[in-house]
Amino acid sequence: MHGIERRAFMQGAGALAFMVGGAEVLLTPGEARAQGVPLRSLKPDEAETIEALGETLVPDARKAGIANFIDQQISIPAEEALLEARILNVRPPYANFYRAAIGAIDRTSAARGGKRFALLEAAAQHEFIDLMRQNKIEGWQGPPGPFVYLVLRSDAVDVVYGTMAGYEALGIPYMPHIAPTKRW
Repeated sequence: MHGIERRAFMQGAGALAFMVGGAEVLLTPGEARAQGVPLRSLKPDEAETIEALGETLVPDARKAGIANFIDQQISIPAEEALLEARILNVRPPYANFYRAAIGAIDRTSAARGGKRFALLEAAAQHEFIDLMRQNKIEGWQGPPGPFVYLVLRSDAVDVVYGTMAGYEALGIPYMPHIAPTKRW
């Protein structure tokens, strides 16, 4: 799928192109996760960290397919990506940013508590994220913690609420703020 824009993602109920059995299929990230669509770029432990982080930041991000969304988006041309990293002018390839962020999270989590982030108890995950958001984690080595927080939280919000179904779940009627008009 080429040339998709954020508004098209929302209007299309969040469907993106995923490879299933060698064919390109339109699925939501949540459908891709539920169907076990193989990840293209992320390693299993990276996806596990993204899911745990996304779920801690925005409930239901795991079920909504946060890891599938990020994996699909870092696997397409950078100019087509719907990632917050693109909006905030992270230098492509975006996989580098996400891998550096995941690495910093897991290394720091292991140094602090002896476990990767995904293996921490929920309370410890929330505490870690709060400290990361405030740039108060000693020994952090990676993209700035508050920036990682912003990017990944925004991606999680997009996956959970950035579709017409997400708006509906919030009880907000979807009304595009920019409606195309014909000019003859």
